[in-house]
Amino acid sequence: MKSSKLDDLLTKVVADSDVPGVVAYVAGDDEVIYEGTFGKRNVANGEMMTTDTVFWIASMTKAVTSVAAMQLVEQGKLILDQPLNKILPELNETEVMVGTDDNGEPILRNPKGQITLRRLLTHTAGFTYHFSNENTVKYIKAKNLDMREGQNESLLTPLAFDPGEKWEYGINIDWVGKAIEAVSGKNLRTYFQEYIFTPLGMTDTDFVIQAEQRERLVSMHVRNVDELAPIPFEIPQEPEFFMGGGGLYSTARDYTTFLQMILHGGIYNGKRILETETVKEMCKNQIGEFNVTTMKSVNPTLANEYEAFPDMIKKWGLGFLITTEDAKGRRKAGSLSWAGLGNTFFWIDPTSRITAVILTQLLPFADQRVLDLLDKFEAKIYELINEKSMQDN
Repeated sequence: MKSSKLDDLLTKVVADSDVPGVVAYVAGDDEVIYEGTFGKRNVANGEMMTTDTVFWIASMTKAVTSVAAMQLVEQGKLILDQPLNKILPELNETEVMVGTDDNGEPILRNPKGQITLRRLLTHTAGFTYHFSNENTVKYIKAKNLDMREGQNESLLTPLAFDPGEKWEYGINIDWVGKAIEAVSGKNLRTYFQEYIFTPLGMTDTDFVIQAEQRERLVSMHVRNVDELAPIPFEIPQEPEFFMGGGGLYSTARDYTTFLQMILHGGIYNGKRILETETVKEMCKNQIGEFNVTTMKSVNPTLANEYEAFPDMIKKWGLGFLITTEDAKGRRKAGSLSWAGLGNTFFWIDPTSRITAVILTQLLPFADQRVLDLLDKFEAKIYELINEKSMQDN
């Protein structure tokens, strides 16, 4: 793949202060076909981006947790449609919030459906995020919950709707992590290391930042008008629980390896992580007639509203967003993707046989300049793929 055109694009967005820095990888079936680093890890001290820069990948963690859960489904230790309250009895206390009374106290009722692994994996269980649902915010305020990352209390929010009623993004995958721990007898960090990271050689992916990695850690930034500035930010290193929904740190190279495993049907470099049929099931629409809708935001300091491909019907598999049509000049129908709160993004295109990762570290999520960069980056990749195809023919 001609790197000069991609290099020029990424160089320009850094020069224009669209992002402080970026690391981008594109991989095919057998090898990395593009890697690029541009800009700075920290605009204040001038540290430059490198291919081994460590990022908080936030909700890109969800795909890893989903793979771990499906390993346990293969083993019969978890069942997709079995009520999870038998494994996680604390779910028996979960109620649906329908509003507040005149004193601002939550009005709650019993749910009409069961919380299952499938519903958690597909964000149809009823849980939301504290930055995306007004009722959830009201509950947190009324109950004075501790919403710091990795605190057990942060999972005690009510359901926003009955399980199986619709799709809405939320803390579901943190609960999946709890289920993995319950049936495996291992904490999530240990489970990931033993059954995913070590077999794949993902030595830079972890919930805990090692001393050597800290030297390569990117700073979180915010945009103040047109100026970018680093801010103090770190996921707790000694949490009450490891967040399956968003606690991992990683590098572009490591995460690309994980994506190539999915692209190869559960196997990479001779290490089988999942059976091929399991991966195929993860890549299918699992929400039926429901559609993935716009992610709302009630906290613009953390996230803007976001909807990938707003003119397209989108579905959710077991861990991934699924596009249902070819995006003109871009990814093909059936592509898988998701993102992280710090403006990190990935996709897998099984038809074109490529995966791509583009990592920045900037709040709030869905920064428009980053989204514009993502669109241009993707379009340029497919332009180069088409050029190569024409040359080969």
